[in-house]
Amino acid sequence: MATTKIENTLKEVYGLVSHFIKMPETKMWVDYDKEADVLYINFKRPQKATDSEMLENGVLLRYKGTELVGITVLEASKR
Repeated sequence: MATTKIENTLKEVYGLVSHFIKMPETKMWVDYDKEADVLYINFKRPQKATDSEMLENGVLLRYKGTELVGITVLEASKR
């Protein structure tokens, strides 16, 4: 039997599903550093970016050549 905590987690996941399936990438690794409040989304593993671009909104796009291999979201909990 699912606990309330698990049920709440599932509700959060269900809310994300439609967003994830619209993404062009089919494999993703997501890590959240709570202490630093940084969300890492990687499309390749191991991810070795050769270049990056910081957007004005605090999002860092990471590239290997011209291919987007990851996104880093700073101050993730405030978004």
